[in-house]
Amino acid sequence: MSKTSKKAPGKSYRKGISLIEVVKMFDTEEKAEQWFIEQRWPDGIVCPHCDSDNIAMKKDRKPQPYRCRTCRKHFSIKTGTLLRNSNLPLSKWAIGFYLYSTSLKGVSSMKLRRDLDIGQKAAWHMGQRIREMWDNQAEKFAGPVEVDETYIGGKEANKHADKKLNAGRGTVGKSVVAGAKDRESGQVSAQVVPDTKKATLHGFIQDKADANATIYTDDLRSYQDMPFRHESVSHSVSEYVRDQAHVNGLESFWASLKRGYHGTYHHFSPKHLGRYINEFAGRHNDRPSDTIDQMAHMVRAMEGKQLPYKELTAGGPAYPESKV
Repeated sequence: MSKTSKKAPGKSYRKGISLIEVVKMFDTEEKAEQWFIEQRWPDGIVCPHCDSDNIAMKKDRKPQPYRCRTCRKHFSIKTGTLLRNSNLPLSKWAIGFYLYSTSLKGVSSMKLRRDLDIGQKAAWHMGQRIREMWDNQAEKFAGPVEVDETYIGGKEANKHADKKLNAGRGTVGKSVVAGAKDRESGQVSAQVVPDTKKATLHGFIQDKADANATIYTDDLRSYQDMPFRHESVSHSVSEYVRDQAHVNGLESFWASLKRGYHGTYHHFSPKHLGRYINEFAGRHNDRPSDTIDQMAHMVRAMEGKQLPYKELTAGGPAYPESKV
C-alpha cells in the first residue's frame, strides 16, 4: 500500500494503492474472483436466490460454478448484481472500480476502453453500472445542513441550430440539480429536480434534513418560509459568509462536479444525468475511506441491482431523481 507523509495535505491519513499494485492484485481471474467473494460474502458463500449457505462448488461448471443444495439453483459471483450477464473478466471490473474510486474528475468511457482494452460499448456500459452502484438513499441529515442548487448543461449559444430552444439565455435548457451537505458528517446528497420553485426545493429539504436541523442557504426566494430553522446569505449583494451562514461546502462540491463535466465528460445527457450526480456524490461521501475499502464498498453496493444495456439505450423518460 502507498504511504503518505504526515505533513501531506487533505485526507492524507488514507491508505492508497498505486496502479501497479492494483494490477498485481488482480493479475489473474482467480485472484479477482476470490477478492470479490471475500467482499460480497465475508462469512462464506451464500446463495443469492434463497440465502442458504449449503453450497456445492464445481470449478469446471462455468460460468456458474456454484450450486445451492437447498434450492438447487446454480449461480456465480455476478448473479443478482449489476455485473449480471457481463462478459467482462472480474479482473477488469476490479480495476474499473479502482479507476472510478481514485479519479476525482471521473473516467470517460474512451479512457476506460483504452486502459482496460475493452470495447467502447462495454466501457460505457461499465461506467453507467458503476454509477448505479452509488445510487443509495442517505439517512436524513441531523445538521447543520447547507442547501444549494446548480445548473448543468451547455450554453444555448454553443448549441447547434436544431438543438436551440430559442427561449432565452442564462439557465434556459439546463437541468437543475439540488444538493444538501451535512456539516457534521461531511456527507452530500444531491439529485436532479424539475425546477427551483418553492414547493420543489422545500420538498427536497424535507426529504434530506431532519426536522430539527438548521438549514443554511443563499437568498433565493424559493427558500423563504420553510418549516426549519433557517439562515441565508445574500449572494445578490456579494455576501457569502456571515458567522455560520454560508454554503461554501456545497459550492466546493459543485466546483468538483463541474470540473468533471468540463474536463472529463464534456456533456451529461439529461437521460443519464442522475447517474453522474450519483457518481460524484458517492465518491465524495466515501473519500475518507482507504482506497481498497472504497472498492469493497462498491462490490457490496452492486448487489440487488441491475442495469441492462437495452434499458440504458431505450427511449423514454430521463433517469429518475438521484438518491445518494
